[in-house]
Amino acid sequence: MTIGWFDRLRIERLVWMLDQQLYDLPRAQRIATRREVRANLVEASADVGTTEALRRIGGSRGLAEQYLRAEFGDRPRHSWIGAVFAAGLLPLLLNFVLSEAARAFQDGVVAAHGAGTFTWSGVAGLQTALTVTVTGDGLVSRSGGGWTPLAYVLWALAVIAFGRLWRLRFRSSHVAATSTDK
Repeated sequence: MTIGWFDRLRIERLVWMLDQQLYDLPRAQRIATRREVRANLVEASADVGTTEALRRIGGSRGLAEQYLRAEFGDRPRHSWIGAVFAAGLLPLLLNFVLSEAARAFQDGVVAAHGAGTFTWSGVAGLQTALTVTVTGDGLVSRSGGGWTPLAYVLWALAVIAFGRLWRLRFRSSHVAATSTDK
């Protein structure tokens, strides 16, 4: 039985959805899994039809869970995806908050005072000192206000917490084979 383009698209959709759920696997293994599932589905589709092949595989979520369980076991797992999201999004959020605090200080200085140089210690613990300079012709410049070492430490702790990286251990496949495995 030949497989048409629509059936190929259905197979690729399932393989893509499976791949999206396997990002915690090592890259080479994820690619090998994707190729294996695609080849098996194409072969099964030729034998029993695409609808039946997709029905028998049961969906990408359950299949992904089986692959992850086979790799990491039943114990709670870490999440590289969670760690990456935290690593990327938390600096954006923290920079927004610190920037808005600096802008509020700058606006207050401009509204309440005239020309001069004004210094603020910043958000306690998270931000370095901030200096706002207002010239006589109304130009405003701002310097400082960067992250402190404590902010970097909090960011690293958040990445570990969101990724549950304390669960990161050697993979179960690295465990020495027992005598029953031979």
